[in-house]
Amino acid sequence: MSELISALDALATDDLHLLSDAAVLERTALLVQLGNRVAAELTRTVRQADIVQAAERDGLKSMRSWLIGHARLAPAEASRILRSGRGLEYFPALAAGFAEGSVTAEQVDVVARAVGPVEVARAGEQGIDLGAFDEVWTQVAMASPHQSLVDAVQAFEDALNPDGPEPDPTEGRRLTIATHADGSVTGRFDLDVTGGEKVKAAIESIVQADRPQGDERTRAQQNADALVQLADNQLAAGNLPTLRTVKPHVVVGIDIEDLVDPATGARAGELGFGATISAARARYLACDGSISRIVMGPDGTPLDLGRDHRVVTPGLRKAVERRDKSCVFAGCGAPTWWCDVHHLIHWAHGGDTALSNSALLCERHHTKVHHGFRVERDPDGRWRTWRPDDTEILIGPPL
Repeated sequence: MSELISALDALATDDLHLLSDAAVLERTALLVQLGNRVAAELTRTVRQADIVQAAERDGLKSMRSWLIGHARLAPAEASRILRSGRGLEYFPALAAGFAEGSVTAEQVDVVARAVGPVEVARAGEQGIDLGAFDEVWTQVAMASPHQSLVDAVQAFEDALNPDGPEPDPTEGRRLTIATHADGSVTGRFDLDVTGGEKVKAAIESIVQADRPQGDERTRAQQNADALVQLADNQLAAGNLPTLRTVKPHVVVGIDIEDLVDPATGARAGELGFGATISAARARYLACDGSISRIVMGPDGTPLDLGRDHRVVTPGLRKAVERRDKSCVFAGCGAPTWWCDVHHLIHWAHGGDTALSNSALLCERHHTKVHHGFRVERDPDGRWRTWRPDDTEILIGPPL
């Protein structure tokens, strides 16, 4: 590994301005091949770690969680690597092409997305030779545009199920939501035909019920307003499932001075999902909401509730959520609504039900710290996690 890193260091010192056009293109092609080989080796290594459940050493449930928490990969990328590692076990020719750098990670994923254990079993039942598809797909991946492989894999799916997919509406449904640095949100959804009809009917009912004279909103704006109104209606009805003992609602954390001072500017309040808003917008939300007080100490820490409270009260939970933001176990970061409030020193052993003795932990890691793992909070506010053998789980900078 050290030789590989040294070789990359040497490449980084090359003066690209001295290269001819031909040399730059040759270098690009070589780096693409090397990138494919590195991706193949990463996929093979992660697959082995997945098989032996190596992530358990750091207290995590899966290699997907480990890649997200320790390697800082996007969830979709972590899933892709694991999916590819499992899929390649059925396709040795494709795996060999990947290992030599002639096949890309994206091409492998095209196959891995379409062919898993269920499809392999069905192919066996129907007498379909996977080996033949493996050879053809590898040749197409090496010599043809990316879309050609997509089409070739679709031919396998058609052969496997000539009558078309079973009418399971949930199978193809997807919803992804991305939050940007300024707190704004974009999303994408894919729905089956009946699911799409339901969503369109619900949105259309609100659009048609609100058509004021002189409305200059575009149709896209009307649809977006209707979607938010649907959420408003459901939240206000109070019939949604609870999130950790409380009904789902919009949470804003803001200092009382900022809330009452009309001169306060932007980014004064923090929402439950982490976005920041202005004091003016916080006051707008407060018009139709309730206000809970959390008294802060001189160091900016919410004050504790004392030992008299055996069960964590809603007020203390709000304080812990505001401080910790997510599960504090190293490499996790699960959102607050997945988490319990854990007593660092058990109540039965004299620990107070207080902020200073509390930590936000998801269900899995709450169990872990009751079975040998340990979390502690430094005076500077940094959380640290130790394994049962007293070695610390460290998440270092990228290599």
